[in-house]
Amino acid sequence: MTQPAAQPQPLPDDLRAWLQHLEVERRLAPRTLVLYTEALRRLVRAAQAHPIELLQVQSHHVRRWAAQLHGQGLAPRSIAIVLAAWRGLYRWWGDNGRVTHNPVVGVRAPKAGRPLPKALSVDHAVALADHQPTDADPALRARDHCIVELLYGCGLRVGELVALDVRGSPQAAGWIDAEPADEATAHVLGKGSKRRSVPVGGAARTALAAWLALRGTLAKPDEPALLVSRRGTRITASQVRSRLKAIALQAGLPVHVHPHMLRHSFASHLLQSSGDLRAVQELLGHASIATTQVYTRLDFQHLAQVYDAAHPRARKRSG
Repeated sequence: MTQPAAQPQPLPDDLRAWLQHLEVERRLAPRTLVLYTEALRRLVRAAQAHPIELLQVQSHHVRRWAAQLHGQGLAPRSIAIVLAAWRGLYRWWGDNGRVTHNPVVGVRAPKAGRPLPKALSVDHAVALADHQPTDADPALRARDHCIVELLYGCGLRVGELVALDVRGSPQAAGWIDAEPADEATAHVLGKGSKRRSVPVGGAARTALAAWLALRGTLAKPDEPALLVSRRGTRITASQVRSRLKAIALQAGLPVHVHPHMLRHSFASHLLQSSGDLRAVQELLGHASIATTQVYTRLDFQHLAQVYDAAHPRARKRSG
């Protein structure tokens, strides 16, 4: 008989307090919180194996533990995330007078090559966006088509997509400004609680209008979310991933498609057509252009010209 998997030990209260600070005050993405929670569990295990109190950790301890993680086969990128979480924890403790120095400062993860993100070809991306989902409910078909168009047409992260509201408010994390109809804009709250505005191209505007016309048949009367589930409440990132995977299979795409692949495709196709690295950086909301340079190294042009003239979905194709 298979034994049930052991449940992870609960984190100490002071570590959970920091995670709550990140969630409530820093508004970190749920996925980042999951990664940071696992990083803190690694820290607790390492300190217990040493053994040493967390408040007494020194830099040589952190270097040893990072080396051990590397020896256990953890990828350099994952180690960098672990160290970022530890560094943030000790910085928070320092701000609150718990420690006098940050033992993680200066400790770096092993270097690793930075692979080009996986992106669809233009033909596959357009085939996916042109595909009409086969759900029997016309409202769900319109919603799913809108999801694909906004992910590929605006380069949104899945968390930014599901956070969109129908209209803006001081409490909204993001919203769609659909007026005037030919200049729709998505206002989103990205990483680091940084706001940015992204133009919504012609094909995405058409899909958005079709969904908004039917949204009321699904959404609960007081639901502010732009995209809702069958139950009439805000759709989740997990549901978006599941729907996108199903749509890609229906469209006959030969690869597994996830939301971030459409963001990569958005960036890659703009750069291939325009060469405006700065414009794509702004549209993606990257704090550093080095992040955008993963896609390619190209010359700079004007932001609006890039989006209107270069992106495969910026204008609805005729014929």
